[in-house]
Amino acid sequence: MAMDEVRTLLAGRGLVESPRWHGDRLYFSDWSAGEVVSVGLDGSTEVVARVASLPLCTAWLPDDRLVIVSSADGRLLRREPDGTLATHADLGRPGWNDAVADGRGNVYVNGAGFNPLAGEAFAPGSVVLAAADGSVRQVADDLAFPNGMTVTADNSTLIVADSYRNSLVAFDIAADGGLSRRRVWADLGDGVPDGICTDAQNAIWYADVPNKRCVRVVEGGTVLRRIDLDRGGFACALGGPDGQTLFITAADWRGMTESEMVTPGSGRVLTTRVDVPGAGWP
Repeated sequence: MAMDEVRTLLAGRGLVESPRWHGDRLYFSDWSAGEVVSVGLDGSTEVVARVASLPLCTAWLPDDRLVIVSSADGRLLRREPDGTLATHADLGRPGWNDAVADGRGNVYVNGAGFNPLAGEAFAPGSVVLAAADGSVRQVADDLAFPNGMTVTADNSTLIVADSYRNSLVAFDIAADGGLSRRRVWADLGDGVPDGICTDAQNAIWYADVPNKRCVRVVEGGTVLRRIDLDRGGFACALGGPDGQTLFITAADWRGMTESEMVTPGSGRVLTTRVDVPGAGWP
């Protein structure tokens, strides 16, 4: 896709991540600022939560409440109608990354098995389920570096981006939220998937930081479309009034162990039009 088909909705941010379309606005996290921000299609912004956490990812529950991963203290927070933050679940330890809620109110949260920001030695990561009944349990392991996640529209499948293994990994979701039948949904070759989303044809868009692009793939890995960017693509989400706007959070990546992981002010929320609307979660 030609660069001039990608428009900038918002510029001048830091490490922007976790885009989620909800209602009539896009919500995203600025990790550098410790803020969850909403932005309208006119570019108007509002800070809806401040959490000192890195990473700082979010998900929307079916009852329209926002949950926020507070990685530093190992909690899943819930934004109440008055804007205050309550503990939704205790995840048992710090170090969590991305989250997705399904249509039943279950929230899946993943994390690496090591702290890459501190330069720790590699250890595989996992996924936990913060169930609608308040319980928390591990439901998947041995993900080299779990990143973005998506749940299909029928609540049947969870797909996890494994950045270090260059693949999308799928699991069947049981009635109680448990996961089974692990499989490689797509081998992405040199693709490094970060944030992902699903569309109405069960294809997946994934954002790629080192390759500076967003890519649409089907099960098996066949590439249907690629959008080249001038900076790292951290995550993407489908939304807008008809569900056919792809929102991309992007920034100039420096590295995990740098004092500033992205060039300050390089974070942007980008938009482009797509043919197939979003479906499922996020």
